[in-house]
Amino acid sequence: MFSAIARVFKTPDLRTKVLFTLGVIAIYRLGTFIPAPYVKYTNVQQCLTASQAPGSSGLFDMVNLFSGGALLQMSIFALGIMPYITASIITQLLRVVIPHFEALHKEGQTGQAKLTQYTRYITIALAILQSTTLVTVAKSGALFGQGGPAACSDIIAMLPETAGTPENIWLNVVRTLLIITLLTAGTAIIMWLGELITERGVGNGMSLLIFTSIAAGFPAAFMSLAQGSAGVGALVGVVILGLLIMMAVVFVEQSQRRIPVQYAKRMVGRRTYGGNTTYIPIKVNQAGVIPVIFASSILYLPALIAQFNQPAAGQQPAEWVTWIQNNFTTGDHPIYMAAFFLLIIGFTYFYVAIAFNPEEVAENMKKHGGFIPGIRAGRPTAEYLNYVLTRITFPGSIYLGVLALIPLIALAFLGGNGRFPFGGASLLIIVGVGLETVKQIDAQLQQRNYEGLLR
Repeated sequence: MFSAIARVFKTPDLRTKVLFTLGVIAIYRLGTFIPAPYVKYTNVQQCLTASQAPGSSGLFDMVNLFSGGALLQMSIFALGIMPYITASIITQLLRVVIPHFEALHKEGQTGQAKLTQYTRYITIALAILQSTTLVTVAKSGALFGQGGPAACSDIIAMLPETAGTPENIWLNVVRTLLIITLLTAGTAIIMWLGELITERGVGNGMSLLIFTSIAAGFPAAFMSLAQGSAGVGALVGVVILGLLIMMAVVFVEQSQRRIPVQYAKRMVGRRTYGGNTTYIPIKVNQAGVIPVIFASSILYLPALIAQFNQPAAGQQPAEWVTWIQNNFTTGDHPIYMAAFFLLIIGFTYFYVAIAFNPEEVAENMKKHGGFIPGIRAGRPTAEYLNYVLTRITFPGSIYLGVLALIPLIALAFLGGNGRFPFGGASLLIIVGVGLETVKQIDAQLQQRNYEGLLR
């Protein structure tokens, strides 16, 4: 492995790509620490310390995870890559609803370029919406949850608004619009940096930025475990358990059901085409990390609604607000875990049904003279593919649900003495992006007659 890495840096063009990628990642990480204008950095740090205290649970932990901690620091890259992820998912879902998007998907490279352009537009629109929500929540003092220090209600510097100072109201509106504009521009810059890595770096730019954001939170999580009541022993145990979980995730992510496909021979002039045998790979985890993101987003809605329905000072909250705060605010509650698990299973089947179309695959096979041995071409092939996909999706959904519950179960056992860094969406993304990046570098090494990273 180390000799292969040395060969990467001995190849001039590949070394340039790797160094360029590392440089872009460094710029991205630098932007996560630059605060947005009119943000009180000292107050934000106090609230961060309080939110990371034992037993605390933030409402925006998932978004903060994908932004590399930039969200709760109110930096210029606070939104991170999350608007682009959401836009990409929306574009995929629109293929089912809007025939024009499906036609663009089938056009090849030209259609994909148009879909990418639509994804960019949706990303900017979502960034405006999310930045407006973020600024509103920050001004209300609910960004770090309830019960925090008084500094959490004074994150953004605003001028006092009274009946006799209408100019202050307009100045506050201008400040708010400026923050929203810069947060949206930060999302556009992140999207541009990801595309630069894809074009001029090692590739897979957006995924590498997500990988960087998640990996950046590991040191703080390890320090939190080491400083807990269990001390270094808990850290060592969590690291060993995390490595075992990572090995299991790699095994499952590489597992696939290979359906054999035979192509009939045909004569074109004097040449014979076809007659070869290939296979259709159906992964156990065909949906990837998308169901976990869907389920997390749905479960954030009740807590977010409760945050905006807090009673006035001295009044008791409504019963439904209290029930949501007791059952859906912290992830260690059994009702939250059960809902999370069931939503992941449901969204796994939903997304797989959208991402893999058995009828389209069967039609393409029929056009090119392919067939599954023992299965007639056309509708019987589509029914067989749907049967296999349904059966293999069930263990995949259970695997995703269990993996997503690992950090929640660990939180319950740790008793708030630290944050479990392995499991859920973070581990899936780290393993998936790591494997994909290694394969891409390995392919480029093999083009230059080297052994590559994988042996």
